Amino acid sequence: MSLGAALEYARAHEAAAIRELREFVRFPTVSSQPQHAADIRRCAAWLARRLHKAGLDDVRIVRTPRHPLVYAEWLRRPGAPTVLIYGHYDVQPADPLDEWTAPPFAPVIRGDDLYGRGACDDKGQMFIHVQAMEACLRTARALPVNVKCIFEGEEEIGSPDLEPLIERHRRALRADVALISDTRMLAKNRPALSCSERGALSMELEVSGPKHDLHSGNFGGAVHNPLQALCEMVASLYDRRGRIAIPGFYARVRHFSPPVRAAIRRTGPGDPGFLREAQVSRGWGERGYNLYERTTLRPALSLSGIAGGYSGPGVKGIIPARAVAKLNFRLAADQEPREIEALVRRHLARITPPAVRSQVRIVSRASPAVIDPRHPAMRAAALAFRKGFGRVPVFTRSGGTIPAVSLFQKLLGIPTVLMGFALPESRIHAPNERFHLPNFRRGIATSLWFLHLLGKDAPWLATARASLGGK
Repeated sequence: MSLGAALEYARAHEAAAIRELREFVRFPTVSSQPQHAADIRRCAAWLARRLHKAGLDDVRIVRTPRHPLVYAEWLRRPGAPTVLIYGHYDVQPADPLDEWTAPPFAPVIRGDDLYGRGACDDKGQMFIHVQAMEACLRTARALPVNVKCIFEGEEEIGSPDLEPLIERHRRALRADVALISDTRMLAKNRPALSCSERGALSMELEVSGPKHDLHSGNFGGAVHNPLQALCEMVASLYDRRGRIAIPGFYARVRHFSPPVRAAIRRTGPGDPGFLREAQVSRGWGERGYNLYERTTLRPALSLSGIAGGYSGPGVKGIIPARAVAKLNFRLAADQEPREIEALVRRHLARITPPAVRSQVRIVSRASPAVIDPRHPAMRAAALAFRKGFGRVPVFTRSGGTIPAVSLFQKLLGIPTVLMGFALPESRIHAPNERFHLPNFRRGIATSLWFLHLLGKDAPWLATARASLGGK
C-alpha cells in the first residue's frame, strides 16, 4: 500500500478535516454534569457516523451505566499487528465562563489555533487518528495493521465503566499495543513520548455538624463550625516541608538514584519554564525535588473545590450545617489507589474533631503506569515523530492520569504508546483551551507513519505475543 498517497490525501483534505473537528468540538460533552447527558449521546452518534464514513467496520455505540462508548474495528489483515486506538470525547466543565474570549462550545480559529473546550483534550488529538485511518482506507482500501478503536465518554470522570467493560470483553479487545494521543509535547518543535503516568484517587470529604444552619450570633463560639473543621482538616494534610502528612503515604513511592534523577531532569522543562506556563512567580511543594520531578516522580494532593455556607453577595450570619471538599491525589509509581484510600480514610477519621462528623465518598481511582521506552512500538513511534515533525522525540514523564493506560496494562497485558500533540500553552482544563492546528496536520502524518512502520516490519510481534502466553 502507498503511504505517499495517504499522506497526499490527508494534505488535500485538511480544510475539510478542520471543519469536521470544529463540528466535533461544538458538542458540550461535559461528562460530570447530568444536564449534558443528551449532548454526550448526540456526540457519540455523530462520532459513530464519522467512523463509518471513514471506512471502519463493526461501528457500535456501547451503552454503559453512565455515558456511551464508541467502538469500531478494521481486522482484515491476518497476521499483522493489532493496534488498540483509544481516545475520549468527553470534556471538562468550561467554568469560569466569563474568562473565555469566545463561547467554549462555539469553536473559533485565531491564527494557527482552534479555540474551544475539548479542542485539544481530547477531541483534536483523538480525531488525528480518525483522519489518518480514513486517508489509508480512501486511497488503498486497507490499513497497514489491524485496528480496534475505543472512544469513551467518561475519561474526565475517571473512566468508571471502562474496567468492567474491558473485563467482559477481554478476548474481543486483544491487541498487541495501544495508542493514545492525550499528552503533550515539550514545545512546538520538540515532540515527546511519555513513558509514565501518575495514578489518581479522587474523593469528596464531607463534614457535618448541626441538623440545619445556625444563627452565628446565637451559636458562634459555642458550636464547632463544620466549614471551619473541614478547613482545619484539609490544611493539616500537608506538612511544612510540602509532604503529604498521612502516615504510611510514602511507603511504596519508588525512589530513583541520583544519576537517574539527573537524566530525568534533563528531559523535562526547567523550573523557569514551569513557572512561566503556570503564570506564577514562585513554585511550591516537596523540598529536594525540582518542579518537573514533583509533578512526575512524586505524589501530590490538590484541593480542587470546596463548598459550604453562604457565598453570595453581602453577609449571612450562619454556622453552616455541612461542608464538602473535593480532594485529588496524584499517585507515584508503585502506589496503589485502594491502599492509599485505606490510609486516607483512617487518617481522616482520626483527625475529625469530636464535635462534627466526617464522611468520605470515592469518585474515581486509577493506577499509575510505566511504559518501557525500549519497546519496539515506542521505537516505531519515535521514528514516526521524526518523519512527521522533523525531530526525534524526547522521552518524558507525565504528571497526569489516563486510567486506560494502566487498565490496558493490567487487563490486556499490552503497553501503550503515548503520542501526544498538545502544547504547554494549550490551556488544557482552563478557559480558552486551544489546539495548535499545525500539530493537527503533522499529527495525521505522524499517525500514518506509525501505523505504516508497525505493519511494514514487525519481527517483534511473535516475541511480544509469546510473552503474553499466546493471548
